[in-house]
Amino acid sequence: MVFVFYEICNLFLSMDLHFEEHNDQSLKRFEKMLKTDNVYFFDSVDFERIIHYYIDSGKINLAKKAIDLSLEQHPDTIGLRLLKAELLILEERFSEVIQLLDEIQALEPTNEEVFIQKAMLLSKQELHQESIDLLEKALEFSEENNLDVLSLIAMEYLFLEDFERALLYFRNCLEIDPADFTTLFNVVYCYDMLDQPKEAIQFLKQYIDKEPFSETAWHQLGRQYNIINDDIEALKAYDYAILIDEQFIGAYIEKAKTLESLKRYDEAIANYLLTIELDDPTAFAYLRIGSCFRELNNIEKAKEYYLKSNEQDPFLDKPLIALADLYFQKEDYQKVLFYINQLINIDDENPKYWKIYAETNLKIAFFAEAAKAFQKCLDLDDNSLGIHLALSDAYYFVGDYKGAIKALFRAEIYFHKYAELEYRLSGLYFSINSNNLGITHLQNALRINVKKYREFQSLFPVVHNSSVVKNIVQQFRNSTN
Repeated sequence: MVFVFYEICNLFLSMDLHFEEHNDQSLKRFEKMLKTDNVYFFDSVDFERIIHYYIDSGKINLAKKAIDLSLEQHPDTIGLRLLKAELLILEERFSEVIQLLDEIQALEPTNEEVFIQKAMLLSKQELHQESIDLLEKALEFSEENNLDVLSLIAMEYLFLEDFERALLYFRNCLEIDPADFTTLFNVVYCYDMLDQPKEAIQFLKQYIDKEPFSETAWHQLGRQYNIINDDIEALKAYDYAILIDEQFIGAYIEKAKTLESLKRYDEAIANYLLTIELDDPTAFAYLRIGSCFRELNNIEKAKEYYLKSNEQDPFLDKPLIALADLYFQKEDYQKVLFYINQLINIDDENPKYWKIYAETNLKIAFFAEAAKAFQKCLDLDDNSLGIHLALSDAYYFVGDYKGAIKALFRAEIYFHKYAELEYRLSGLYFSINSNNLGITHLQNALRINVKKYREFQSLFPVVHNSSVVKNIVQQFRNSTN
């Protein structure tokens, strides 16, 4: 029996090799024909193999030549005409496709491929429900549980964002071919879109019971545990994925991120370093290692890996932001400006960079430069209250009280009845001796939020110490007690 088994295996192997060899010879012969004026005869099966090869290789012009020659030699072969329809769909020559498919359908009314091609045509025109209706027809005329058709229906439901129906069809596909990892990813994707991590976990556990050595399933299970914040179970899942495939970089990365979440930074670093040993280093891995060292308060190592991350990808902003933030914490503002200027040179339309640039200039008392940068943030649609307030403060620090007031008026268009605005307007009006307006805005501010009076006190210490302001504050407190 063992001998017979090996004989059968050898027979299939020899048949497969013969098929590849024959296919290769047909291609060489066809391409030789194109280079000469000779015309060779090929049977329809050879033509189909040649055309499929060119389509799969993206050599569409050669595929079209093969189609034209094949139909000259075999004008009535349905398979070749269907391949022509496929090429016409790729070229979006829709009216020609419809005419050709109608001709084929008249000859073979139950040909499933005709329904599939028409469905693909409708899909390209974003008529996804109509495409599904035709694919359902194709199922009726095809073998039971036609995997390709079921997968196409699932994809059409994805286009419609009907994730529940897409999930049903993808799961059906996976039952037919459990080893299809693309379908497995699509199943998990549907659960993600439906925001059903617990259901995804249940599904993946059932799948793993049948396919315990699927490192992909274990990896996806870990991801779902991360989503529900069960990092311990996530780690177990990633460990199983790595046991099955010790080269599985994705599992090492997710494991490292999970260890970071658990504040186990030394272990996280070790796993990120493993990804660098297994494959080319990435800016992401270096960046995360730098962040782990920073959490461990090893600032020199953090800088070393942030710089490596920047060297690996000079256009990635995160390492430069991390370096800027690190030096900001150390109050080395010249270094902050060095890295932020690099970011601005890469992309001067990013308000996040201008905000850091502005805040750094505030720290070194370059108030005019800070004001320009905060204004740039507003011009780039960072319309947050903090930016408006910071712009006003920058004008105030350079003594441009009217500019500061104007900035606050612009802020009031978007932010009504905010104590921060009222306190600043009060302080500014007192500073230019418009005491009546100062009093009005101070009373407004106290009514909105008396606790934020500390900001007023900090920004306008001279005004705060005036008898007028002290009396107003005292009267307000007496009235509320």
